[in-house]
Amino acid sequence: MDFDLKQLHELLAILNQTDVEELSLKSADFELNIRKGNSPAGTTVVTTSAPTPLEPKLEIVPDAEPAPASGPDKKWVKVTSPMVGTFYRAPAPEEPSFVETGDRVQKNQTLCIIEAMKLMNELEAELNGEVMEILVENGEPVEFGQTLMYINPAK
Repeated sequence: MDFDLKQLHELLAILNQTDVEELSLKSADFELNIRKGNSPAGTTVVTTSAPTPLEPKLEIVPDAEPAPASGPDKKWVKVTSPMVGTFYRAPAPEEPSFVETGDRVQKNQTLCIIEAMKLMNELEAELNGEVMEILVENGEPVEFGQTLMYINPAK
């Protein structure tokens, strides 16, 4: 059984959306064991170093990261992709984008869609704020953990 990294990310993304707690795949030259859990040690992948997709996460841009002159402000929060897939800014090609740079967003408002293996996964805002920068073009492939956009948290 041969898995490329993209297939492995897609498999992990699908498993993450199910109630399956453990999965093992084995062949003569490949072994994969996955166990869901709350701790980082809860997932084990053998003979590969692919990360396990998580829920969309927001994280503060660290102070230690030097920001380019026009880059993100220290207080901006980045929205990252929870999986490998295709980034879509709108629900359909003829529809308006979920958000634009400068838009105010509310917690749980849809920001974009990540399509993985024909499944449409809506990413929602985890906080109120203003969309400061969108880093990905519509229809562009994205990687797990890739920064998609920055939000300036509301005060």
